[in-house]
Amino acid sequence: MRLGIRLLFAFFLINGIAAFFVLRVFMAEIKPSVREVMEDMMVDTANILAELASEDLAAGRLAADAGNSRASPFAQHVRRYATRPIDAAIWGFSKQSLDYRIYVTDTTGRVLFDSENRAVGADYSRWRDVARTLRGEYGARSTRDVQEDDTSGVMHVAAPIYVQNRIAGVLTVAKPTRTVQRFIDRAERKVFMGGLLLLALSAAVGVAVTLWMVWNVRRLRDYALSVQGPADGEVHDPAVPQPAALAVPEVPGELGDLARAMDRMRARLEGRDYIEGYVRALTHELKSPVAAIRGAGELLQDELPAADRTEFAHQVVQQSERLQRIIDRLLELSKLEQRHHAEGRAPVALQDCAEAAIAQTRARAAQRGITLALAGAGASGPWEAELVTLALTNLLDNAIDFAPEGSTVRVELAGTTVAVQDAGPGVPDYALPRLGERFFTTARPGGERSGSGLGLAIVRRVMALHGGHMVVRNTAPGLRVELVFAAHP
Repeated sequence: MRLGIRLLFAFFLINGIAAFFVLRVFMAEIKPSVREVMEDMMVDTANILAELASEDLAAGRLAADAGNSRASPFAQHVRRYATRPIDAAIWGFSKQSLDYRIYVTDTTGRVLFDSENRAVGADYSRWRDVARTLRGEYGARSTRDVQEDDTSGVMHVAAPIYVQNRIAGVLTVAKPTRTVQRFIDRAERKVFMGGLLLLALSAAVGVAVTLWMVWNVRRLRDYALSVQGPADGEVHDPAVPQPAALAVPEVPGELGDLARAMDRMRARLEGRDYIEGYVRALTHELKSPVAAIRGAGELLQDELPAADRTEFAHQVVQQSERLQRIIDRLLELSKLEQRHHAEGRAPVALQDCAEAAIAQTRARAAQRGITLALAGAGASGPWEAELVTLALTNLLDNAIDFAPEGSTVRVELAGTTVAVQDAGPGVPDYALPRLGERFFTTARPGGERSGSGLGLAIVRRVMALHGGHMVVRNTAPGLRVELVFAAHP
């Protein structure tokens, strides 16, 4: 199961369980809460009416008929209340009837007055509201008119009627619970709909959080894939262009810490591979000159003819110079590979760099009978003059090694492009893609391999620092190397 689905499932499970219990608690508490409020109001009403009925009860008028001249004023008022017209809008509901039923009992529990004339003379002494109130306790009950119908319940709240500080009777206020049921139903609907809305919003938040988490994790995955090291047996060559690694993802919290840790690990791994590759390549390159110097040195320990001694001494010097060139080039390449960009500030003219490179190699070219020529007019740009000159010097050194005696090596300028063209034999087609790898060399026209294989690696690294690239192709005769600089490195 994928990470996003797992997170979403876990979120919905937790959110669903929480919503279920919260909604269940709310729904279960609405009805009791409304009835508790209703009972509280009925307690106040019963006690007020008990005070109003005390004088009539003491005078014995509550039992008289309403049409009699001795009829109780309290009873007359209550009956007029029952027939009173009403049309009240209560929070969106219309109330058009008055629902209190009021009855009064004496100290024996016999009903003296009933606003609905349903139970006058009946014995209510066993009903909880009357019995408890006569004992001086709080009396209340809830009774169904129809035993099987929960909506037919009627709530009764009683209050004692005091005459000379003694309980002389009980007044009970009754109200059907169905009169408040519509308020309960509406509240339950609102809570239910609010719960569904909350659940939907929570689900939307859960989806958003999950998508955010999965997106950031995928960014980390893509970054890890982009910076993974070379395959087993391969060595990363900084001089060879590699697929660009993604930038370190900017993610918050622990994911950001993980991204930065991955970047530090990548840097350490790349450094290790870089050093291992260097050591292997350098060891391979140093084997030949070291072996040649050792062999010549062992022979020079014996008695040799002067001509042989001179030849072996010359070989020692030649191989030492080769070692020196390798070391110098390695130092130059190492410095370049530790840099991430060129440091060009003021505009630099490619023509000035080409002239400086020609001046540095003119003496060596003259020794081999080769002419150096400059043609064209190059552009100026924010490049690093020293590095551009270094790259052109290495190209001219290679061209001088391969050019035949008496030929001309041309440096051609055209805009942001510099080309070095010789008249040598070129290189085999299979070797063209590898030109620029460290320590990769091809045979010189004389058959010797005196090169270090680092010159073109330095050139390629210089171009990478400037955001440009190197193009090499055979021209039959000769080899043409073009350096294409970026106008804004």
